[in-house]
Amino acid sequence: MIQQIEFSLRPYPRGIHLVTGDVMRELPPLPEKGLLHLIIKHTSAALALNENADPDVRHDLNAIFNRLVPENAPYYLHVDEGPDDMPSHAKAVIVGSTLTVPVTHGRLNLGIWQGIYLCEFRNSGGPRHIVATIVGE
Repeated sequence: MIQQIEFSLRPYPRGIHLVTGDVMRELPPLPEKGLLHLIIKHTSAALALNENADPDVRHDLNAIFNRLVPENAPYYLHVDEGPDDMPSHAKAVIVGSTLTVPVTHGRLNLGIWQGIYLCEFRNSGGPRHIVATIVGE
């Protein structure tokens, strides 16, 4: 069985956001075992798996990304959409646009402290479109 759906996450402010619950609400019942593959259809945001309990992790990750890839660097050529434009693309490349998560007993088989993050790198990114492909028995 292969199912595929597309949905949108509501707009989030710039930062790292735990969206496991938002994603799960959009999905049909998951198979007994299989895989969930997610892709974000944007070049200035990303998806990641990480710490789902302590919000300080999300704050710290955002601070790390902003320090690694600063705005207004004099060597940026792609700046048509503002100072967060090129840095958002670079950060999205670092994190990635896809996730693949195993499904076991109809649930995501994540570690106890893992959750799905939306990494919003734009100041005003808007709704983010996700394609979910579910493969299973």
